[in-house]
Amino acid sequence: MFPLEEELVYVSPIIDFNTIEVLSYTVVTNAKMDKIKLMVKRLKKNHKNQIKGMMIQSDQGVQYQNSRYREMLSELGIIQSMSRKGNCWDNAVAESFFKSLKTELVYGNKLISKEQMKLEIFEYIEIWYNKKRRHSALNYMNIEEFNNQIKKYKNDAKL
Repeated sequence: MFPLEEELVYVSPIIDFNTIEVLSYTVVTNAKMDKIKLMVKRLKKNHKNQIKGMMIQSDQGVQYQNSRYREMLSELGIIQSMSRKGNCWDNAVAESFFKSLKTELVYGNKLISKEQMKLEIFEYIEIWYNKKRRHSALNYMNIEEFNNQIKKYKNDAKL
């Protein structure tokens, strides 16, 4: 939840549990299911070859407990891991993302408009977090370097 000039905004991401890449997300002012469904449709469109068997984490927000949302994930072969009530460790990947987002983007910024925040979040996720940022969980590699290393290990294992 991030304060804006006129209201609060929420970022709802789908994060790959293995690579910590944000595969899809939405920026909303409430937990309307149409925005969450759109996020899952974007995930299917943009990552159809890597989502089957993928595990994602979520908190216990009403939108993530919604039966239609859970059905959509199941139809795609995605495993949903939901945190236990009051236990942030169950959702460590998402909690780490939000900590990074808040400290690297939000804190220190003046109150801005919803549209400006959407643009800032897009740039943070698509240009910085997923492409350039080095992650301690990936041995201080960026996501692309980590994925390349995994491919190399798989290729070496085939020899």
